[in-house]
Amino acid sequence: MFLPRAILRSAAVAATTAAALIGLGAGAAGAADWPPLREGGYLYAGSDGTGTVTTVDLDDFGTCHTPSEPSLSIQVVSGSSSVVIYSGAGCTGYAWGSGSLAQSNLPWAALSYRVVPA
Repeated sequence: MFLPRAILRSAAVAATTAAALIGLGAGAAGAADWPPLREGGYLYAGSDGTGTVTTVDLDDFGTCHTPSEPSLSIQVVSGSSSVVIYSGAGCTGYAWGSGSLAQSNLPWAALSYRVVPA
C-alpha cells in the first residue's frame, strides 16, 4: 500500500519544523550561560561573561582605563553610556563600541577602554 504524496510532504514538513525548534532551543541554552542582565557595565576576562569581572564606572566619561586582565566579553545595560574597547594599551589600536545595551564576546582581547555618551 502506498501513502499519498500529500501525507509524505506533511510528515517531512513536520520533521523539519521539529528539528528547527530543537535547534532554537539549543541556542537559547547557550545564551543562559551569561550572567543575568543588570544595570551597569562589566568587562569579563573570559568569553560568554566568565572569568574575572571588571566593573565599569559608566559615569566616568572619556577617561582611559586599563583592566587588570585583558577582557574577552562585555555586558552593558545603560540608557546613556556606551563603552569603547581598544586592542592596545592607553586606548590605542583597534576600537569597538558596545552601545548602551550589549552582551557580547569581543572581537579581540581588550587591553583598555573608555566610557562615552550613548
